Amino acid sequence: MSGALRWPPVLLAAVVLQTSVLPELRVFGVAADVLLLLAVAAGIAGGPDRGAVVGFVAGALADLFVQTPFGLSALAYCLTGYLVGTLHGTVLPASWFAPVATAGLGCGAGVLLFATLAAVVGQAGLLELDALRVALVVGLGGAVLSFVALRVVRWASAPAEALR
Repeated sequence: MSGALRWPPVLLAAVVLQTSVLPELRVFGVAADVLLLLAVAAGIAGGPDRGAVVGFVAGALADLFVQTPFGLSALAYCLTGYLVGTLHGTVLPASWFAPVATAGLGCGAGVLLFATLAAVVGQAGLLELDALRVALVVGLGGAVLSFVALRVVRWASAPAEALR
């Protein structure tokens, strides 16, 4: 199975987790964002181009389930995946902890980027002090779930020959 055929079930599983399981597992009233985490993990594992593409698709899927203007999540996740892919490896030194820290920081930054873009397009109320709490919890959730997300992204992106 090629990488192009592995991504749809990964994205579908992420949507199911995001919409049915994670809302029941809230910490301080905030659920982790696995669709954003996929964009961040794709940026870490595959670089800025893969992070941007996965971020755009994951964000477009997220936009189907939120009340903000369609495309806002796609833009925020695309930019986040691209920036994480660009900065990973250049800002943090190479170690076992670097991808975990990058995932946590990337997810938190993605939430703040989303809130900022929402304010730019006139969505009042998202860019408030509460956004910091949401960014912190989503960032911590992203760091914790990064071990699984990075494995899944590497599997979904690997050429078929590499899996044999």
